[in-house]
Amino acid sequence: MKTYFTNAQIILKDKVLESASLLVENGVITAINPDPPSNVTEINLHGQYLMPGMIDAHCDAIEKEIEPRANTFFPLDFAIAQIDRKNAIAGITTPFHSISFAHEELGVRNNEMAAEIVRVIHQYQPFALVDNRVHCRYEITDPTSLPILLDLLEEDSVHLFSLMDHTPGQGQFKNLQAYRDYLRNTYKKSETETDIMVTKKLDNAQGAQERIKILVTKAHFHNVAIASHDDDTEERIETMTNLGITISEFPVNLHTAKKAIEMGLHTIFGAPNILRGKSQSGSMKAIEAITNNVASCLCSDYSPATLLTAAFRLPNLAHLTLPEAIALVTANPAKALNLCDRGEITVGKRADLIMVKMVNNLPQVTQTWVNGVKIYGCCYKN
Repeated sequence: MKTYFTNAQIILKDKVLESASLLVENGVITAINPDPPSNVTEINLHGQYLMPGMIDAHCDAIEKEIEPRANTFFPLDFAIAQIDRKNAIAGITTPFHSISFAHEELGVRNNEMAAEIVRVIHQYQPFALVDNRVHCRYEITDPTSLPILLDLLEEDSVHLFSLMDHTPGQGQFKNLQAYRDYLRNTYKKSETETDIMVTKKLDNAQGAQERIKILVTKAHFHNVAIASHDDDTEERIETMTNLGITISEFPVNLHTAKKAIEMGLHTIFGAPNILRGKSQSGSMKAIEAITNNVASCLCSDYSPATLLTAAFRLPNLAHLTLPEAIALVTANPAKALNLCDRGEITVGKRADLIMVKMVNNLPQVTQTWVNGVKIYGCCYKN
């Protein structure tokens, strides 16, 4: 149960150790640059990077594994096994699968199906490669979701909540037409169906604040972190902070992100935004948040493969050191999510580790360990 990594570029929180070594015993990091021990399994990295396994606070890629085409569903156990393997290959050792409870949006976001997905994730975990966790996204204009979410809390099935408000006129949908286009393009709704759904959403906005208070109180009782979603004003940041929310996901403009940091919130931005150079919804560019020091974390949003590449590109894009960039996908989300046992290569932390090789100027994961156990490995020709 001892593994000795040698000849590695070890990415610590504040520096990169060249030609370094690391000792792991029984799933825990026990020494950095120790004298060569005896009776160990030695792994020579030949100059590759060794870094913490990544922690992904928000990714809804699981939805496409379950429903790859509209109204075309795979069995849940099969779909969850596939996203588990994809995270292992991507180097994400602690993914928070984002499951939306927004009943009117149908498909995988139907409340009953969303609850079933949460439960099947937990059922699959004894067979899983990575530490799969659940991030429940609550659409606050849906009163029917609340009792289901409260039940899941009682079952200890939720690790993170986010509060979504997709009411037209703010946040992601800055006007009514943007929301109508979303319904037509995503769910292929007719004009009449769209009118009905818009009216219902606006009507259900009444009472949302009381539902939020109930959910937040219960989540705090179970020590579950809560995030707000698509914050667009300083006033909203103040409201959310007063409710006890500690994370702001995807603030849509710079002044709101600055306010979130000033109020002590952790902010999360999408790695796809970094790679594409823009937001899919017209919100702030993630690189702008990073260069203005208002980005605490990156998440993969909807594409696990983007997280590592975005982190490795940031030193050139934003003049960060490599350890500062890697912290956005490791140490910082660990802090935001109260995961004090992981996220850094430090003595005493879990040995969730990934080995990274630059291949055609792209960082590629060549091996992944969770709790000191190798769960993935590949070998590039060159």
